[in-house]
Amino acid sequence: MRASLDLINKEQKISKIEDKMSLPGFWDNNEKAQQVIDELNTLKFSVDRVKTLENILEEVEVMMILREEEDDQSLEEDITKILLQAEEKLDSLFLSMLLNQKYDDHNAILALHPGAGGTESQDWVEMLFRMYTRWSEKKGYRVEILDMLMGDEAGLKSVTFSVTGKDVYGYLKSEKGVHRLVRISPFDSSGRRHTSFASVDVMPEVKEESGEVEINQEDLRIETFRAKGAGGQHVNKTDSAVRITHIPTGIVAQCQNERSQHFNREQAMKILRAKLASLYQNEREQQLEEIRGEQKEISWGSQIRSYTFNPYCLVKDHRTNAELGNVQAVMDGEIDFFIDHYLRQKASDRESVK
Repeated sequence: MRASLDLINKEQKISKIEDKMSLPGFWDNNEKAQQVIDELNTLKFSVDRVKTLENILEEVEVMMILREEEDDQSLEEDITKILLQAEEKLDSLFLSMLLNQKYDDHNAILALHPGAGGTESQDWVEMLFRMYTRWSEKKGYRVEILDMLMGDEAGLKSVTFSVTGKDVYGYLKSEKGVHRLVRISPFDSSGRRHTSFASVDVMPEVKEESGEVEINQEDLRIETFRAKGAGGQHVNKTDSAVRITHIPTGIVAQCQNERSQHFNREQAMKILRAKLASLYQNEREQQLEEIRGEQKEISWGSQIRSYTFNPYCLVKDHRTNAELGNVQAVMDGEIDFFIDHYLRQKASDRESVK
């Protein structure tokens, strides 16, 4: 793993960056200085994880020698406990090594939309939004709502939000697709079982200054309109909502979450850059699939995961066949199990075509 993670090179880079930070004038440009600090923190995070694991294993080695020399069987339990901690850290480190594709280290923007079914599907969108919010909170990631449209009776007609943190897109790209819910509907007075669908789109957040996605202003059609509100004193009396259309691709991004038209425009551009980055990434993947001879069905019915609340409790990922019986834990954000299986399968697929 030290070789795979190129730790020697990273340690040299850390030393160079720290020397650079000690030079006079480093803080003259706060934006550039922050970019350097972010790079330093990423490098240190990668190196420290391996060093922590090495220290744990060295501690175990010393304890095993003591156990043999002094025939102290009481150390057996402590050694086992520490080895289990090491195994957990090793799994986490291995998983992070799989995040080596383009955009994996970026923040993510997610857009959730209901399928047919009105209130039932809109409620499912809100449940998924809560699931991803809980997952983000447990990871220490920051969630920011970019655009949200409330349902007429309950739930959400749509929601777009960003998740900020280390390797967020690398993890959450596994969630892109159609999610299926089966449950006894709380909105059905007859207590019948309903099936609902919601689509989850996951896109990498691309900074304007990065130059990764170039957008010509001549290719944009920008429209303003009055944001939909709750009515009464909350009615928006100005055209603060912004809709931006990228004419060459037909991609549309909009934001009506804030009262400021300027802020809504910035957020809409952030969403547009993410959608374009995702489009270009998908085109590259499709080209690779054509070369490999893969064929994928793209349809509303081809859900990636099913969440069954009734007549039994089960969450099953149809791509990896990974499944969990504790549905409530999954809805509370415990989705790492499915992310882990997806990333390992994708890595295995890439290895098989080399």
